[in-house]
Order: sequence, then C-alpha cells, then structure tokens
Amino acid sequence: MIPPQSDRQLSIGTLAERTGFNVSALRYYEEVGLIPPAMRRPSGHRVYSETVQEVLTLIRHCRDFGFSIEETRALVTLSTSEGSDCVEARDIAQVHLDAVRAKLKELQNLERSLAKFVRACSDECIGGPAPKCTILKDLSLRDSRLAKSTGCCG
Repeated sequence: MIPPQSDRQLSIGTLAERTGFNVSALRYYEEVGLIPPAMRRPSGHRVYSETVQEVLTLIRHCRDFGFSIEETRALVTLSTSEGSDCVEARDIAQVHLDAVRAKLKELQNLERSLAKFVRACSDECIGGPAPKCTILKDLSLRDSRLAKSTGCCG
C-alpha cells in the first residue's frame, strides 16, 4: 500500500532532483531554518516529507527573483501563517522592487558611461598605442567624474 501523499518520505537526492537544487543547497536551507529539519532513517540518511518540496518550490522562485535569504524566509513564513495579511508579502516585494529599480538605474548609468568610453576610444585613439588609449586614461583617474573625454558617470 502506498502511503498518503503527505506521509511519503523523499530522500535528499530525490528532493534535490525534483526541485532543481543541489544536495548541499538543501542542507544549507535546513541549517538556516528555511526548511524543517529532516527526519532520519535508521541508516542516518535524511528524508523529508513531500510538503518540503512545496516550500522548496517557493524558495526556488524567491531566489530566481533575487530575494535575499531573509526576504525568502519572511515569504516562506507568510506562506503558512494564516494570521498574517498578504500586505506583508506585498511590502516585502515592494522593497525588493525598489532595490531592483535602483540597481537598474545604476546599471543604466554604467552602460551610458561605458558606451562613452568606447565611443571616445573609437573617435580619438583606436589603433594607437595602448598607453595613450582614452579608456585607460579615463579609468586611471581617481574621480571618474573628472573623465572629461567621456563625460563619465552622468
């Protein structure tokens, strides 16, 4: 007889395969309390209930979206906390979204600066001796805002 789904036990290897994590990640998530401690077979091997697979799927998606371990922990806790309001999950996501937008703006500024470096090199020194390259000169300046030939960082 096959036990009910909630009573089935999965080896750490099977759980890792089903969730796309490696075994060491599962051990880490157990160590930091994101998943409950494994039960142990008489042989000492870890086994988990199938409900842990659902939690790991949530963790996988949180990590794919770049949530930190602490943000992920909070979201995992909220996923099983009937007394909590979904506003808490929204607030966590909003803070993360704000951080992503700030990082995106920073990356866009970086992209503009790098494009100016490349353009200045192409216009002024391409094919010349490397020590006279505008990119290398601009990068060697202490304060990148002084990089006049590229108009760096802004």
